[in-house]
Order: sequence, then C-alpha cells, then structure tokens
Amino acid sequence: MKGSVAVIGGGVAGIQASLDLAESGFKVYLIESRPSIGGVMSQLDKTFPTNDCAMCILSPKLVEAGRHPNIELLSYTDALSVSGSAGDFRVKIKKKARYVDAAKCTGCGTCTEKCPVKVPDEYNAGTSKRKCIYIPFPQAIPRVATIDSTRCLYLTKGKCGNCMKVCGPGAVDYTQKDAEEELSVGAVILASGFAPFDPKELSQYMPEHPNVITALQFERLLSASGPTQGHIERPSDKKKPQRIAFIQCIGSRDPHHGRNHCSSVCCMYATKESIIAKEHEPNLDITIFNIDVRAYGKGFEEFYRRASDEYGIHYVNSRPPEVHADANNNLSLRYEDFKSGDVKTSGFDMIVLSIGLDPAPATTRLAAASGIATNELGFIATSLERPLETSVPGIYVCGVAQGPKDIPDTVAQASAAASKAASLLASERGKLVSEKTYPPEKPVAGEPRVGVFVCHCGINIGSVVDVPKVVEYAKTLPGVVHAHEMMYACSSDSQVAIKDAIEKQALNRVVVASCTPRTHEPLFQNTLREAGLNPFLFELANIREHCSWVHMKEKEKATEKAKGIVRMAAAKAALYLPLYRQKVPLVNTALVLGGGAAGMTTALEIADKGFDVTLIEKEAELGGMLRYLGTLHDGKKAKDVLSRLVGLVRSTPGIKVLTEAKLTKVDGYLGNFRGKITAKGAEQDITFGAAVVATGAGVLEAPENSGTAVLTQMQLEKMIAGNSVRASDVVMIQCAGAREKGREYCARTCCVEAVKNAITLKQAGANVYVLHRDMRTFGVWEELYRKARELGVIFIRYDKKPQISEGHVTVFDEQLNDEIEIYSDLVVLSTPMIPGRDSEEISQLFKVPLDRYKFFLEAHVKLRPVDFATDGIFLCGTARAPADVTESINQGYAAASRASVPLMKGYVQAEAITAVVDEAKCIGCGYCVSVCPYRAASMNEKTIVAEEIPYITKKSYINPALCKGCG
Repeated sequence: MKGSVAVIGGGVAGIQASLDLAESGFKVYLIESRPSIGGVMSQLDKTFPTNDCAMCILSPKLVEAGRHPNIELLSYTDALSVSGSAGDFRVKIKKKARYVDAAKCTGCGTCTEKCPVKVPDEYNAGTSKRKCIYIPFPQAIPRVATIDSTRCLYLTKGKCGNCMKVCGPGAVDYTQKDAEEELSVGAVILASGFAPFDPKELSQYMPEHPNVITALQFERLLSASGPTQGHIERPSDKKKPQRIAFIQCIGSRDPHHGRNHCSSVCCMYATKESIIAKEHEPNLDITIFNIDVRAYGKGFEEFYRRASDEYGIHYVNSRPPEVHADANNNLSLRYEDFKSGDVKTSGFDMIVLSIGLDPAPATTRLAAASGIATNELGFIATSLERPLETSVPGIYVCGVAQGPKDIPDTVAQASAAASKAASLLASERGKLVSEKTYPPEKPVAGEPRVGVFVCHCGINIGSVVDVPKVVEYAKTLPGVVHAHEMMYACSSDSQVAIKDAIEKQALNRVVVASCTPRTHEPLFQNTLREAGLNPFLFELANIREHCSWVHMKEKEKATEKAKGIVRMAAAKAALYLPLYRQKVPLVNTALVLGGGAAGMTTALEIADKGFDVTLIEKEAELGGMLRYLGTLHDGKKAKDVLSRLVGLVRSTPGIKVLTEAKLTKVDGYLGNFRGKITAKGAEQDITFGAAVVATGAGVLEAPENSGTAVLTQMQLEKMIAGNSVRASDVVMIQCAGAREKGREYCARTCCVEAVKNAITLKQAGANVYVLHRDMRTFGVWEELYRKARELGVIFIRYDKKPQISEGHVTVFDEQLNDEIEIYSDLVVLSTPMIPGRDSEEISQLFKVPLDRYKFFLEAHVKLRPVDFATDGIFLCGTARAPADVTESINQGYAAASRASVPLMKGYVQAEAITAVVDEAKCIGCGYCVSVCPYRAASMNEKTIVAEEIPYITKKSYINPALCKGCG
C-alpha cells in the first residue's frame, strides 16, 4: 500500500483534489499535459452566476498548489497508462521536453521578447499570436518558459538561437529529450477535463469566417488579459459590433454528429458573456438562439432573468440551420421562431458559436491503455450510486472527465474523489509528507518601513483607477519607503517580487492594494512568511470592489478613493505588531445532521477514515427523500440503493445513529464543539470537532382541492412503484410552483424526473403530454429526453400557466398560436424541492447563513460549494439547493473530505487577532455577549477590593479560541 496519489489533470478539479489530499496527509503527483496548471478556468474572464473574476478566485489556488510541500507538480507531462491494483498502481508518464531547464528559468520573459517567431496563441483560443518560446499566461504555475518544438527555428532548421543567447541564467537547453518515467502510487484520480468541440465539423455555420467565433474566443476578447484588453472588436475590421448573435448547442444535443449529450454549461456561459459584453458596450444588441434555456443550477434562473429583464438580451427559441455572409463580411441568419412559427431573417455583425464539451482525446487514450471503461458518449463510465468509481477499483474520476458539469459540481466532485482516495489509503496517511519550513522571523522593532504594492488586475482595476497616480501618492505617505505597481499581484512572479522587495528594501510592513481579502489575504500572508516576516504585518486594501467595480463611470473619483483606502491601509499597517496563532487540540469526532443519501454517505466516508461519527435523523427511519423514489434516472430501484446505504451505516462500528433526534444547542468552535441532542425524548450531551449539515429539503405539495386526479411527481413515483397507475391520458405540468414570484429558482431535478416517469407510463400504453417552459434535461439526461420523444411522448411549450379542469387541461400552444384542450384522467404537477422546515432553526444554532429562499448559503458558490463561512461546519445535498441522488452523494463525499481535513491534522489554529478586554474600563453591561456572533464573549464574576471593602462585580471575558477578531 502506497501513501501517494496521482491526480491526472491540472484544471480546477485536479487542483482541488490535490489540495484536499495534500492537506489530509498524502503525497500528490499532479500531472498536467499543458505547460501550466489551471485548465480552461484560467482562460475565463468571469464566472456565472456571480460574475466573479475567474483568475482572481483561481490564482490563489494555483499558487497554493505550486507552493505546497506535499504536491509535486508534473506539468507538461502526459499520463500514458496505469497498471497494477488498488493500493499499488504504476503510472507511466512522459515528461515532454520544454527545452528549458525549469530549475534555472526565472520566468523573466527576456527570451520571449527576442524570439522572432509568432504562432497562434492557444491560451487566447487562437485570437492572437504568441512567441515560439512562451509562458502561457501571467499567473502561470510553474512560471517556466516552454519552447514550441514544432515551430522553433533552431529545433526545426538549426537557425536563430536568440533565446539561448539572451538567457542570463543559461536555462535554454536545445538538447533536452522527452523522458518516460514510472510513478508508484496507491490511488489515481482522473481529472483530465474536456476538449472544446471543434466547429469545423459543422461547415454550415461558417466557422472559418473571421466574424464567426467560438464562445471561448469571445470570452478571451472580453477578458482584461485578452488580445483586445477587454474591448469588443469585430475580427474582420476591428470595428465595434452593433449586433451579436449566439447560436447554442454547437456540438451538443446533436445525434447526427455523435453528440447526444447536453454540455450543461453553454446556456449559462452565453448568458454570462452577453451580460459582460453589455457592460462593456451598453448599446450592443444581443440575441441568443436556443432550443431550451437550461438555467438549472443555484442562482442560474435569477441570472438568466437579469440578462433578459435588466440587460435586454433577447432569447429566441430556434436553431438556425446555417450562417450566411455578404461581401462586406456582414452575417445573417434565416431561422424559424419556434414560438411564433414565423420564418425570419436577421443580420448580425458577429456570431458566437456556443460550443459543447467533448471527452478529452488524452483521456480516451489513457482509458483504453489502462482498461478503464468509458460510456457511449466517451466519458469515463460510472454508476449513479457510485459516481466516483471507475471500472478499475482504486481509480476515481471527477469533473468533466466523468460527464459535462459546471465549476461548482466539478469542485465538489473533486473533493469527493479526494475523499475516496484518502479512505482507501487511510492506513498510509502521513508517511510520505513533510511540513513546510519557513525562515526565522525578522525583528521588526524600530520605525515602520512600509511597502505598498498596487495591482492593475489587468484592466479590472487599471481601466478605472489610475494606478501610477496611486503609487506616486503612496510614496508620499508617512512610513512608506517603497511603492510599486503590479499587473497581477496574485501571480507567482509578483510573489517573488514582493519577497525581493522585502529583502532589498528592508520592509517590515506590507500593503497590497488589489481585490478582496476573502480570497487573497492568505496568499499574501504566506508570501510574508516565506520572506521572513510575521504574516500579520500585512494589510490588504480592496480597491477593486470598493473603487473600480462600484465607480466604473467615475474614474477620477475612484482614483481619489483608492488613494484614501491606501492611505488608511498604510497607516493601519504601521501600527501592526507580530501576532501568532496557537495550536489547539481538537475532538476527533464528527456530527452529521440528516440521514438521507447525502448524510449517510458523509457519515460512512468520515468513518472510513477512522473517525467516530454521530448521525442524527429527525425521522424514525433513515433514507430521507430516497424512501419516496421508485427508481433512479437510470431505472435502478431506489429501494435497493437505500437498503445498501442503510445496511452499511448500521453495520459500521464508528457510526452512532440517533433517529427521532434533534440538535437543540450548539456552542464552541472548529475542533471543539459542544451540543445537546434530544433523541426519543431523552437529552444527551455531545462533543465533536466538525459538523456536516445534510438535513435535506421538502417537496411542494399539490394545491388543496385540486381534485383526486392531480398528483405530484413524488406521488406518481410511489404509484408507479406500487403498479397502481390506471390512467390512459396523463398530462404533466412542469414548473408547478417554481420559476415564479417568491420562488424564482429552477428546481433542477423536475424535468429529468418527469421524463423518466413519462417513459415508464408511455411504455405501459398511456398517452403522455408534458407541458413545459424549457426542458432542462442537462448533461447525459438529454438521452432520456430523446428517448421519450421517440416513444411518442408529446412535449408542448407554454408561457401562460395551463388551466386544470375536470377531465381536461387547457394550455396555449405557442407553436400553434392557439389554445388547446387535452383530455386527461391524470394530471401530474412537477413541484419543486423547497427548503427543509428546520433550516432556519439550524441556521441559528450554527450561526450559518441562508439564501433568500432559506436554502443554506455556501462560503463561495464556485470554489467552496460544500463549506460554510463558519469554520468547521460543512453542508451537502438538498439542504444547499435542489439536487438529484447522484449529486447529493457527490456532495456527501465532498463534505466528508472537507470535514476530515482538520480531523486528520489533529489540531486547529486559533485566530491570532482576537479581542482583548480592558477590565479597568469594562462596566459589566453584557452588551458584548449579546452581539458576539461566535459566542466568544461571556461575563465572569470577580471580587474587587475598594477602600478595603471587597465586592463582587462582573467583567467581560473573551475566549480567544472562539473569537474571530471581527470587531
């Protein structure tokens, strides 16, 4: 058994899995075929539905992975094959020749400047040129140059050699060769991502025309670091376009070209790009041609509505068959509007093809060489109840390698895969890892010497705030001895520059003026530690959110405000003194609230790692919503999955199950929580180090007095399972209680559930009609939708709510442009999942937030989808948002992974910045106790002697382990 893991793929999935494993005590080999880790997320400008800067949230992860002592980066390396068995695998890899010695290269870029050869830039999706020797992007990890051997004049013709001549460290080495090696590991995680569909297969859309571009190319045009610095230009003539069209499902939902699946992300990235484009150019006219708008994720429906209502983006239900161009490079589309039935022609300056996600060819080759099964779509094959396990035990999969999905689902599944690998190798934990060492801290007595570093963040800050002016102003501030501007302060070369400045300028305080401390403060604090400074001698001035984003139309005022923020930060930093975190021992047990699929999965996974778990379920039985399902989407009986999970939970020694139980009180902090549980009327105390909220959701019931012939899909499931459906004409109505005022969200699972049940009824001989607004059978479930149509299930799109009467349903058919009556002896309402009844109570107990609908709110929708902002508390399943069984299981594994990290370390670090009570001034009012969100404040009785008379008074006391220093 080996205590190391090979993670194949260095995108956001591979990075998250690697970090979770490394933090859990395992050696990780992170294998990436490109010169840098980061994957496709590094190419994105923004992320939906929050429009966060993609690189701003990814870059700290890149640097963290590059710095971690237990992660060995093997970039520009191909994984060729995997052999062996669980616990003892051999991974054959090929390290491709960079022709640059990574140990010598400083990433200075001089070689790139002198290279005469320009080739299409893959990072910018071919919209610009790069040099033959290059670093892929400014924040690249590792920051090492790579020579394109197929284009290099010296390597192909023996000419030039400029890069070797100008390289000061002598890093260029034309004699390098590819080298094959073999790694010995205990487990393997496939996180190899996807390949964007190549639209050249669809010549009718004129993909070679300069003004027809892919969505990834348009993303790069929108990006501050792209070829046009975020300015939208028509490629053919560099003019500003007036009208832009998006055509959806290019390489998706297309069985004629072997792409039966929905790519899951295209509707939302087209919406995101349209919003960003409108923010850049408010007068743009944008139309998105779609079959259905699949805004199924958390916050997606609201994002889609904003695009339509606030930004004026047009959504047309149509699939244009081809693109036409005139002699002036103007484009036109002739299409049928599905709603009106009219055939129309519209002209556009640019057309964006929303390309789908294909299986990565390298993954296909690796799977074939290693005996790993793939499904009919070409993605790695898994089952619904075991979504991480490949056909080879010990080899796990996550992200788009397993099937199309967005970033939150990818990140959750990455943590889940890490958890499975960690459980497999639990006995080897800690045997191959090392602690990171830092230089001794420099003394900081004497006058403050403050260094100020102001970030352009491409044009995120620099296009609004006059960064050079802010830098010059910073140089005049008291205590500031060094001020410098940076293009990307979070990049690895900027971290080196900050460390160099600390050394050369003898800095003893550092201010970085950039973006939010929420994601970036730990990054810069670690840089200070590496430079020998105490990490708490750092202050971050947020001039992105507080200046450039909120004052983008007031550049002068934004610049003046940035100066003020920097002035305050520098003055504050000058007063800082070194602080230290204390290690606090923890309770090595976990608490899981909720005994559904997610909660049981979490409990089993934590127990597999050797920790005791208390599983609390408020009902008399385990199973949650799984108890009411007849079959899963693939036809497997839900009761079989439930029986297996319950059997495992009941038979696992480390899991204590309490049914008919309720958590009534909680206090404490990460590693040391205390609570009270009432189970079957008896109260008991409990201590635990981490908690997972998996309390599930409810289902909206059908309206009262709607008649005996009206059911919900959940009720229909039960009838199908009991073989008691006798109806011959069935009408299903989608979005019954969802996507409406007060409940604007899409319930995610309803369309797939309806299609699954419709197929069952149709095969039994019933006539089935599905009335819908959009059919959101995303991902691999597009196949179910296609099968239902082939069987004769009739799908009718509606906008006005259908009316249910005795014996029939009336609906306005948009294609027929007329009202129709459908005879029915059974009406089935696809009602949404709704937050659990106890969500607000649990929110108060743990001091964790809820969203506007009362689902639990995660710490970060993209990169921390199963974490709360409160340390030590995690979430999963439908308590977070509507999810199907597979997604709930994935999140259950992910929450177990995140909760196990502190338990595996065996300690937690208390906050260094905590409140201190001046007892001479404290009057014992108790106000601090009432307002402290972390329950760190309490009132202690003290005996005071005044004029020789003792008396008892109350003074505030702050528990430093509980205090977060929030102020």
